[in-house]
Amino acid sequence: MTHSLIFSPLATGPGAPSRQQQLLARFKQAILGGQLAAGGRLPSSRALCEELQVSRNTVLAVYEQLVAEGYALADRQGTRVAPLAHASGAAPASHALKTLHPAPAAQVAPGAAKQRVGATGASGRQSRRVSTMTPTRDAGDRSLPLTPGMPALNRFPVNAWLRAQERALKQAPSHVLGYGDPLGEPALREAIAQYLRVARGVRCEASQVVVTEGAQGALSLCVRLFSNPGETAWMEDPGYGGVRAAFHSGDLKMVSMPVDGDGIVIPERLWRTRPARLVHVTPSHQYPTGAVLSLARRLELIARAREAGSWIIEDDYDSEFRHRGHPVPAMQGLLPDAPVLYVGTFSKTMFPALRIGFLVLPESAGEGAWPALAEMLRGGHRLEQLALAEFIACGQFSRHLGRMRRLYRDRQQALREALAQNLDVPHEVLGGDGGLHLTARLPLRYEDTVISAAARAAGMNVGALSSFSSARRQAASNGLVIGYGNTQEEQFAGLVRRLAKIVRGLG
Repeated sequence: MTHSLIFSPLATGPGAPSRQQQLLARFKQAILGGQLAAGGRLPSSRALCEELQVSRNTVLAVYEQLVAEGYALADRQGTRVAPLAHASGAAPASHALKTLHPAPAAQVAPGAAKQRVGATGASGRQSRRVSTMTPTRDAGDRSLPLTPGMPALNRFPVNAWLRAQERALKQAPSHVLGYGDPLGEPALREAIAQYLRVARGVRCEASQVVVTEGAQGALSLCVRLFSNPGETAWMEDPGYGGVRAAFHSGDLKMVSMPVDGDGIVIPERLWRTRPARLVHVTPSHQYPTGAVLSLARRLELIARAREAGSWIIEDDYDSEFRHRGHPVPAMQGLLPDAPVLYVGTFSKTMFPALRIGFLVLPESAGEGAWPALAEMLRGGHRLEQLALAEFIACGQFSRHLGRMRRLYRDRQQALREALAQNLDVPHEVLGGDGGLHLTARLPLRYEDTVISAAARAAGMNVGALSSFSSARRQAASNGLVIGYGNTQEEQFAGLVRRLAKIVRGLG
């Protein structure tokens, strides 16, 4: 067995690995599989050279590598197999050997690979939180029209962005190629703080801003910094699925709170019987219903959170796009040092691939948080951060936002008209006066997940409202989430007619 494994002819021809690679892989498989016993001497280099027609330098290099990686030991008596535990370690070397010298397909039993994965327990080694996590993201093609939350990427000022990148790169000294401030580039943190103070009414200084890997990175930081496994977290229902994933990864006990026309509804008794450590809300434009959290509820939530020692995560993901009147100010700025963790992102205002978000911490949280953040974060994407700071400072960001507000206002109105004229089944349009989507609530006989799948097959990526809810399917959470950010106005009438046909056929 060993003789045939080690001494069989090596692969040759185009694409074949080097003889040294093949021979090294064979020895690893034989040692890990137990065919070469611990303490046994490896074949003589002269015999291998003659049998395999390779140079002695090749064999000696293989033996040296085996010793370096711990497979063999070299002493005065020669090179011997090192004592190893063989019980479950053969798979990696075997895989490497097959890659170097693949066996004919007929030698592998159908389904054998899948059985091995199950037998070794690869999936069984995952944490419980991974095995119980349910998908919250739709697998649809996000380039399709009517995709919720997708901005008008073809309207982004690419040339202005390239100029900002070029200026940032020219001005940046060589040390910016190394690790940066764990909290983010000072120039970007200052630009974000200035923008938030003016545009969103947020009470903050640059020192309170942490730059993150998108809004999801900010949510994960909130969980890691301000909660412990087993504590309770409240979230809106229907609500943003990403926060469910963040809470789940922190092993928090999630409690869903209903949403009405004035935002999240928190039963009085829960503040006494099951207070939350974290409360996630989207107060300026609830996702996906579009409700605005009323001032009375905002003030009450802040007061009750202070009493209970809770933290409010204010997710302000698309608040810039208010289509009627002025943007609704952030809840964070209502009262001094409110227990609010303010989360934002540039995915909607710039473009999703930028992957830059931010977290604004209250001053009261800073003393304990900064040392931990310095250990948890390392700083990165420095050139992109500097380019974004330049893009904001030179006024391009504000000009781009102004253009997008006008564009999305017109597109939302066009979608409303198309729904009114062409969606000839009972429905209720939600979504408010902002954002990048509208929601059409449907009677239960029109199953939204089935309609969403059929619409995707027809070239439209509408979301199912029920996928934003953890509750059993019910009338309040059955409908379609329809994006308009990435869809031209003249397309809406035809698309909604096609969508209405699908709904009628499945109702």
